[in-house]
Amino acid sequence: MILYHGSNQPIHEIRLSEGKKYKDFGQGFYTTHIKEQAVYWSRRIAERFGGVPVVTEFEFDLQSAVSAGLKVKQFEKPDREWALFVMANRRQDGNEFHHDYDIVIGPVADDRMARLFGLYDMEIIDLDAVVAGLIYKDLNSQYFFATEQSLKYIIRR
Repeated sequence: MILYHGSNQPIHEIRLSEGKKYKDFGQGFYTTHIKEQAVYWSRRIAERFGGVPVVTEFEFDLQSAVSAGLKVKQFEKPDREWALFVMANRRQDGNEFHHDYDIVIGPVADDRMARLFGLYDMEIIDLDAVVAGLIYKDLNSQYFFATEQSLKYIIRR
């Protein structure tokens, strides 16, 4: 499978520590199987931080990673479990959440969803309302690599 990473520079070496904290699945390396999504992110990042939009391609063998015993979590759709997982990873209350998955695959919680999560945190809406709000969002896909072990299964093309 081909995965794409959009940035403002080509990726020659993946350094998990350079990933930003408090993202959907935690601090690590994010990719997508949707090239258009990576192109969008490369432009957005270049506009924010300078540089030139670049999409780096990778080969990924999920089956080999699973066969090797890596812990993989796959969210098929944005449901209650996914929403709670994303909110835990995004929460910046001083208690940083850490999961024990090597690879996480699932929908992207875009910035518009931060409002839903915020309303939930303020107890204005409940989790059912958060999940109901997800139905109307155009969600993309992300493949997240959390551990050095997981990086053995993603190879730059």
